Amino acid sequence: MIGRVKEQKKLLEAMEADESAFIAVYGRRRVGKTYLIRETFGNKFTFAHTGLAKKNTREQLHNFQISLRNQGLKKAILPENWLDAFDMLATLVKQSKAKKKVVFIDELPWMDAPRSSFLSALEHFWNGFASARKDVVFIVCGSATSWIINKIIKNHGGLHNRLTGRIHLQQFTLNECEQYAQKRHLGMNRRQIIEAYMIFGGVPYYWSLLDREKSLAQNIDDLFFARGGEMRGEFSELYASLFQRPEKYFAIIEALGRKKVGMTRSEIVRESNVPDNGRLADMLDDLENCGFIRRYSCIGKKNKGALFQLIDQYTLFYYKFMDGNLGNDEHFWTKTIDKPVYNVWCGLAFERLCLLHSRQIKDALGISGVISSEYSWYIEGDGNQSGAQIDLLIDRNDGVINLCEIKFSKSPYKIDAKYDQVLQNKRERFIEATGTSKSVVITMITYLGLVRNSYSNDIRNQLTANELFA
Repeated sequence: MIGRVKEQKKLLEAMEADESAFIAVYGRRRVGKTYLIRETFGNKFTFAHTGLAKKNTREQLHNFQISLRNQGLKKAILPENWLDAFDMLATLVKQSKAKKKVVFIDELPWMDAPRSSFLSALEHFWNGFASARKDVVFIVCGSATSWIINKIIKNHGGLHNRLTGRIHLQQFTLNECEQYAQKRHLGMNRRQIIEAYMIFGGVPYYWSLLDREKSLAQNIDDLFFARGGEMRGEFSELYASLFQRPEKYFAIIEALGRKKVGMTRSEIVRESNVPDNGRLADMLDDLENCGFIRRYSCIGKKNKGALFQLIDQYTLFYYKFMDGNLGNDEHFWTKTIDKPVYNVWCGLAFERLCLLHSRQIKDALGISGVISSEYSWYIEGDGNQSGAQIDLLIDRNDGVINLCEIKFSKSPYKIDAKYDQVLQNKRERFIEATGTSKSVVITMITYLGLVRNSYSNDIRNQLTANELFA
């Protein structure tokens, strides 16, 4: 298995514990939650079950009955309700001779149909049966991250503080994607891996769709733009799988997609027409927990000045090239490469890629052991001074702030007199506006490095894309 070392360790530690364990595994669709659990336990479960999408309570109960019967409960009648269903599951667990009884329920949120009393029956199964034993490993999983967080992790009823572990499964890093590409013999160099990451992000399932017999451009055409391509309908399915009513989430995402630096909460309300109430706060939390957006504070401000920025690579690609553009050109991507719209997208997508690899950036700067906070920053222009925007600031406890400037180009990037003035203006405006007494150093992050000249010599730190693969 590629990566997932910490996650596997947590699951296996539950097998050695002296008490029963209740673990929630969550994360966005296609990130590999089910694969992680099945591979870790070698598909050896006392009971494994997967909920049905968009089915009513009776259909869910019938499906549960089938799973019970197929896995050893001979007298598995159709349960009348979820209390009966979980009581039958307890019977199956009691008759198992395994040292540890691993119970795995996948897509748990789908089972919670309206007025089904599912959650109270789940609470009773854990509190009244499993937690009283020492030999049950109960694992629940689901792509509907908001449901898992609100109903299980933040439960204020019978499951309050009952979880013994939780795993928020993240996307692969560039390093893990490179390992995956090598394992599947995709024959991709780092430039191609970076471009694929700027389209797919680190979602393992998306990478599994790549055909080793085709170039990356051909793969993108086949998956996204050819009729019947597997990724053509992924966008709506992705959000529908995560949120029961995705329409307002779409509105927020669409609004954020129009502003590179991100938006404040009040700007989101104005641009999306989503009411400014407690539900908006929940939706922003949901999108952040799923990894679609990030909440960034402008340096020197707290939550009041928070910016919400769209960072999901696949969503950004969709809005840039697919939204409203699903015509009949099955070679759209091949024809788009190297056109201005492609080059502009590369610059933005590379910035997002770097933001998703801030740990690797800190490691490359040799400051992984220094306590630091990350921010973005921007200031509007006025009649006297131009505006300035900084993608990544690393505010360190050792008296230094790294002002990170991110640029993508197919050859070493050249800093000329004009761009040098832009950099100096950003630095000066930042120091003036924030009043910081720390040393502010410009850090360039580029694909292939800088052309050596008198201006590049003034850059304290220079990182290339290779450092992001650490």
